[in-house]
Amino acid sequence: MKTLLEPSAPENLPEPRTIETITAMVRLLMANGVLDLPRPGDGDTWGRWTTLAGLGRRDLVLGRIAEGHTDALAILAEAGREPVPGALYGVWAARSGGTGAVVTNGSLGGTVRFCSGAQVLDRALVVADYEDGPPILLEVGLDEPGIQALPETWQAIGMDASDSGDVHFDQVPVTAAQIVGGPGWYVSRPGFALGGAGVAAVWLGGCAAVVDSVMAYLRARGAADDHQLAHLGALHTAIHQADALLVRTAGLIDGDGEENSVSLNGLCRAAVERAAREVLDKAPEITGPTALCRDLRFSRQLADLMVYVRQHHGARDLAALGAEVMKDGRL
Repeated sequence: MKTLLEPSAPENLPEPRTIETITAMVRLLMANGVLDLPRPGDGDTWGRWTTLAGLGRRDLVLGRIAEGHTDALAILAEAGREPVPGALYGVWAARSGGTGAVVTNGSLGGTVRFCSGAQVLDRALVVADYEDGPPILLEVGLDEPGIQALPETWQAIGMDASDSGDVHFDQVPVTAAQIVGGPGWYVSRPGFALGGAGVAAVWLGGCAAVVDSVMAYLRARGAADDHQLAHLGALHTAIHQADALLVRTAGLIDGDGEENSVSLNGLCRAAVERAAREVLDKAPEITGPTALCRDLRFSRQLADLMVYVRQHHGARDLAALGAEVMKDGRL
């Protein structure tokens, strides 16, 4: 059966986990070509998502930083642009709480939240409001004057090492050459929805990592009761249901191209989010407090997954998916 998930758990990352150790690992993966992934929808989406799921399974912060870089490379390729060789990229597009970047009189200003890798990336693709029209996407070198990371704004426990604090832009000069695509291009391009499903592949890896830890805990105890086994069976089912949907979706995307990628993206993200909810609910019930209190990696995996999967907006995203279903007229 084709799957995004390897049959066994990957090797654990060494401790301690910090943004510096994660960045070093990502740069090593870059140097070894691991992050030179096929573009989504370009014939091997399954291969792309398999790599992303594997990185998320090894560590969700590793998966987050790597996914942001590979997403940026795919966006640049879709726009017909080459990345700066050796540069570590991210995509900063949040509009949380009324914040966001804006271009005024040829300068970039404003504050962007949830900028993963804020202090360690070399370059970022930044979504910014532009005059009275649709937003634009800018390629920005993060060593430019006027760009300030605000690490104190990232107080998270889950995904703590992702360095996803605010970044403030103060009159950073903008040239026409920095604009990627045109106004509105970032969200209207075909790859926008496919990138969202790629994030779901990383979430799936995070779900699998929690279950890896649960199974290791049960094996170490040498026994599992019927209730624990029932919960484990439920988690196995939920993860493989979401996995099967992602595999099928990758095939449809790379096939005749007639499928609605917006609906497929929403469906994949909703399915993995639901699997994550089940993992977050049942995994601690299987282990009880022992693993939560005596196994740093396990409790961190749960905290990471809880934070990262909230990129899905719950009922609001489900409502958008329902609207697509009604418009399409098919179940």
